[in-house]
Amino acid sequence: MNNPVVTVKEGKLQGTIENLSDGTKYYSFKGVPYAEPPIGKLRFKAPKPLMPWNGILKAIEHGPVCPQIDLLTRNLLEGSENCLFLNIYTQSLRPDSKIPVMIFIHGGGFQAGSGNSDMAGPEFLIQHNVILVTINYRLEALGFLCLDIPEVPGNAGLKDQVAAFNWVKNNIAQFGGDPENITIFGESAGGASVTYHMISPMAKGLFEKAIAQSGTFLADWAFRNNAKENAFNIGNYFGKNTNDPYELLEFLQSIPSNKLAGITYQIMTHEDKVRGMPIIFTPVVEKDFSNCEAFLNENPLDMLMSGKIHKVPFLTGYTTGEGLVSVPNELKKLEVKNKFPSYFLPKQISMAVTEDKAKELGERIKQFYFENRDITRDDVKQLAIIGGLQLTIYDIYRFLHFYIKACETVYMYRFNLVTELNLIKIMLGLEAYDGACHADDIFYIFNNISTREKCEEQKKLRDHVYMVTKFWTDFAKTGNPTPDNTCNFKWNPYTKSSKEYLRIDETLSMGTNDDKMHIDFWNKLFIDAGLPGLSRSSL
Repeated sequence: MNNPVVTVKEGKLQGTIENLSDGTKYYSFKGVPYAEPPIGKLRFKAPKPLMPWNGILKAIEHGPVCPQIDLLTRNLLEGSENCLFLNIYTQSLRPDSKIPVMIFIHGGGFQAGSGNSDMAGPEFLIQHNVILVTINYRLEALGFLCLDIPEVPGNAGLKDQVAAFNWVKNNIAQFGGDPENITIFGESAGGASVTYHMISPMAKGLFEKAIAQSGTFLADWAFRNNAKENAFNIGNYFGKNTNDPYELLEFLQSIPSNKLAGITYQIMTHEDKVRGMPIIFTPVVEKDFSNCEAFLNENPLDMLMSGKIHKVPFLTGYTTGEGLVSVPNELKKLEVKNKFPSYFLPKQISMAVTEDKAKELGERIKQFYFENRDITRDDVKQLAIIGGLQLTIYDIYRFLHFYIKACETVYMYRFNLVTELNLIKIMLGLEAYDGACHADDIFYIFNNISTREKCEEQKKLRDHVYMVTKFWTDFAKTGNPTPDNTCNFKWNPYTKSSKEYLRIDETLSMGTNDDKMHIDFWNKLFIDAGLPGLSRSSL
């Protein structure tokens, strides 16, 4: 059969047959709609259930991406607001196959990216006989505008993800999948999204396991207070001065979608520019409205600390050079950070303390990492260390500190593979520095147009890819990344007492204290700011 046709609840889908590198056939269904197009009066609102269609819908090409600005080139990717599509890759179409399912949520700071195969090709993962589903969701203002009204309470992009999960739950058996064995996984903003689904009542029961790479909802860039201000700032930018959220909504629904792509860079404050990453359209705590289901209506940290979380097997970790990704941006801020080192503080600390206390804590960072001298362009290593801790690493340890009290099935890793596949590090021109950059791990999990040829030519790279993807898929299948001593190695769980993690490197080993000095330092900053941290002896 050249053109496989599958019947789902909404109609018929026609896909294609593709081949893995060893000649094994698999089925591909791209550009599958999972919700009604969020256009016109549906812009900014929660997704609507997909209506049935007549005839056979071709699922051969990817659907449009959400309008966005490319994070590396700053070029406009026009895409379309009609972007709520997913892609399915499977080796069987028999409804009784019961193949474990993995749903990938892409990163990109909630403002860029897609589930398309140019970045998220399926071949590395599905060689292990799992089904891969990749999804698009609305981004930046289109996905995360908040007006604090029932029509636009916020979190539309996360509700898109839930709509995709529901579609998969309802239909994946027709593609050979097991609807009772679904793992959600994501990197960066995708990782933060995964942890949001772990606390959202809306996502309860839609997945059995979770993998969060380089991101949790505790990160500064993953959460926003007073988000309504952003919406009114967009109105002001386009010349609409009003205090009425309904008048503003009608106005913003009339703006061409490509004019909203990249609006972050037009309206962000000085504080947004100099502290952390320039990400301002993010998940929020929604106000309570009757007849309006909230994705999140409590503070996420409070929910985590009180155990209001779905207790699923969880795998998480980070790359050793996380902060390299922030270095180009940080080098532009040297003057202001030399003068005001308090800008090195995470936003959650700066908001919790007085100006004098912030100044003291900032000076403490400058003393610890630069011995109180002026920071220069030669300080890439130190800036990368600070960036990694501030943006990702410390909050992963903090998340685990509370999650481990609720769930005992937890695995952690520290990713330090550095090869020709570390595309982000290479594109940033930072190959001379130690560690794997933020998002470099993605290229060991997904077949990518920029790395495909390298993997075909070099067995060593294929071996690395096989190892990482076997860990991930074994975890998705069983809740244990080494159920049969994968790669002749046993990955021990992360426990309250052991705090062990896997060092993913040229050779595999378990570790506990690689970053202890830095984690202890940042932990004391949080505790001295009066914020929940780890225990005094963190690792």
